[in-house]
Amino acid sequence: MKARLPTNTGYKIRVRGRFDDQSVARLADVTDKFGVSETVLCGHLDDQAELHGLLERLQDMGFELLAVRREL
Repeated sequence: MKARLPTNTGYKIRVRGRFDDQSVARLADVTDKFGVSETVLCGHLDDQAELHGLLERLQDMGFELLAVRREL
């Protein structure tokens, strides 16, 4: 049985690297905040499937995942 998260759960996802305009456009519904060498994506996702899909897209784009934090 898959664990279901509450609808519209907030997340902060930290990746190594910086996004260009094209990369940001591919991640609709997520805002970004730039650091020196990393990016923090903040947004709300409906369920775990959407979270995993976003993480796969980030990996496909070549970003190294540093942290995923669920915001309550």
